Amino acid sequence: MLDALGEANSAALIGLIGGLALGLAARVGRFCTLGAIEDVLYSSDDRRMRMWGLAIGTAILTTHFAMAQDWVNGTDITYLDRVWNPAATIIGGLIFGYGMALSGNCGYGALARLGGGDLRSFVIVLVMGLSAYVVMSGPLAHARVWLFPVETQATSPQGFSELAANLGLSFGATGLIVGGVILALSLAKKDMLTSPGHIFWGVVVGLAVTSGWIGSTWIAQTGFGNEPIETHTFAAPIGDTIYYAMTASGNELSFSVGSVVGVIIGAALGSISKGHFRWEACEDPRELRRQMSGAALMGAGAILAVGCSVGQGISAFSVLAYSAPVTFVAIFIGAAFGLRQLISGFAPAE
Repeated sequence: MLDALGEANSAALIGLIGGLALGLAARVGRFCTLGAIEDVLYSSDDRRMRMWGLAIGTAILTTHFAMAQDWVNGTDITYLDRVWNPAATIIGGLIFGYGMALSGNCGYGALARLGGGDLRSFVIVLVMGLSAYVVMSGPLAHARVWLFPVETQATSPQGFSELAANLGLSFGATGLIVGGVILALSLAKKDMLTSPGHIFWGVVVGLAVTSGWIGSTWIAQTGFGNEPIETHTFAAPIGDTIYYAMTASGNELSFSVGSVVGVIIGAALGSISKGHFRWEACEDPRELRRQMSGAALMGAGAILAVGCSVGQGISAFSVLAYSAPVTFVAIFIGAAFGLRQLISGFAPAE
């Protein structure tokens, strides 16, 4: 495949396939971060949060198995090779979660809604991608580095698997124990066990994340270029996709671009198959303003936290990075606060 397509195009294809699965999971399986949080806080149905747990458990188990087989090189993974900054993680997670509540979706959810014909999500996607780039490498990059200094290289992997290795546990054993416990807890309810759709799509999301690690590691180890080891996340990659759309003639495809486009296509296919595809626009300017503000906060928060609800909430979890559970909790708290404010503090335009 590398000889025929080249390394960059092969990485994009791997991202596209995983993105297709994620897009289908969002539209057919109703896999959604904000929806899961809303269900936990305002409904008696916690199956979508347990579905999220299934995705995390599956990703941990399969990724650690792949690491044990040397199919994934953990030392070059972003979540593990930079010194963890707890303050940036917490503040970024809170900002992202709050912005997610204002927007009504995370970046992944907005892409999925865009695939279903929601033009409001197109605006959210654009604003979030631009905001991420403004904070990552644009005008606010110097302020970010000044407030949250970053050391790109850590002396040891910044993850719990390293601690387990010091206790004599292999990657495979660590993944089996931690992933198995999370899977068991996620399934420990009768209504979840009797809902095969939630189980299936939760597992699909976890496998999609692991496929990114395995595929990008294979390219990095087999090819001669400098392709990074990465998997699905939806903050900076949205900006990458916008940038590629403007500079394709002098630029290369990447895993990120394939992933983003894959989610949109997968969501479109899922929406059409369910008969849910329809064009929608925003009729309330105040609602659009709120969503754009939330999108700008999400882009900034994701860069500070080094990942979004998928990037930190599943991908970083899959390698048991220190930052993953902290970011997950911070996103939940930020979203809970934002949802509460929406209920009590905003009113629709008359």
